[in-house]
Amino acid sequence: MGYQNVRFPKGTVFLVTGGAGFIGFNLCDAILNLGYKVRCLDNLSSGKQENIEVFLNNPDYTFIKGDIRELDTCMKACEGVDYVLNQAAWGSVPRSIEMPLFYCANNIQGTLNMMEAARQNKVKKFVYASSSSVYGDEPDLPKREGREGNLLSPYALTKRCDEEWAKQYTRHYGLDTYGLRYFNVFGRRQNPDGAYAAVIPKFIRQLLNNERPTINGDGRQSRDFTYIENVVEANLKACLAPHEAAGEAYNIAYGGREYLIDIYYSLAKALGKDIEPCFGPERAGDIRHSNADISKASKMLGYEPDYDFARGLNEAIAWYRENL
Repeated sequence: MGYQNVRFPKGTVFLVTGGAGFIGFNLCDAILNLGYKVRCLDNLSSGKQENIEVFLNNPDYTFIKGDIRELDTCMKACEGVDYVLNQAAWGSVPRSIEMPLFYCANNIQGTLNMMEAARQNKVKKFVYASSSSVYGDEPDLPKREGREGNLLSPYALTKRCDEEWAKQYTRHYGLDTYGLRYFNVFGRRQNPDGAYAAVIPKFIRQLLNNERPTINGDGRQSRDFTYIENVVEANLKACLAPHEAAGEAYNIAYGGREYLIDIYYSLAKALGKDIEPCFGPERAGDIRHSNADISKASKMLGYEPDYDFARGLNEAIAWYRENL
């Protein structure tokens, strides 16, 4: 269970793109703690400087300020790298509806640049972030790979395009690619600020500040909230997956289902707050319900998530109490 017993050869080098962001930081931290080398590529457009400064005195950590939209930058970053964990992308469904060209350039062309650089540098495995948004309006639960619906946002389209390009790179160019369809990842160092902030850290910050949070819609939306440690496990285990598992996308979640309104009241109770939320309009492009079948990832990647929602939420609350 988990990733603490995952082993690579001594001196193994990982490139984490988007390594100054929430998921990227946690990947860098875990890899360094396991005793391997990390190269972080980030343009700091959404990643945080403080997520780099933590590691700058570690001789096994190298930071490259650069943009995945530039192929030359990607090529240099991949030199001498064993595994690429490609997390660099712009998130947020509503923002993608406002900025379709920007999302295409970053999430599709940028990822394609990274695949090409990984191929030319003979990287062993290319693991990349996809998203549960690729399921679109497919109504059946749990969500199962191979059963996708109509896409509901440009963001979802970019992630589906990444998956299709990855299949081609495995089929034609010999690059073992593994797509990880993240389901609502949460945990330490997730940004609680801004209009597009993830809901759990945003609620926690507002409650700690005695503010009244707004829930989009009626709060009966359900999500398979996935603690960050499970995502770290999936990335590292994908690096050790067999070639037969390459060219595929995998659900990365715990396999649970939580309703937004229930999460809100759980947070309010845990923080000792008696504040009723406001209810606003539903967000354009959002999926109503989400719950993952993780059997494919379990079988093909050896993915066995340790953290259920309750355990992850308790750890997240403890971190935000101390750091906000």
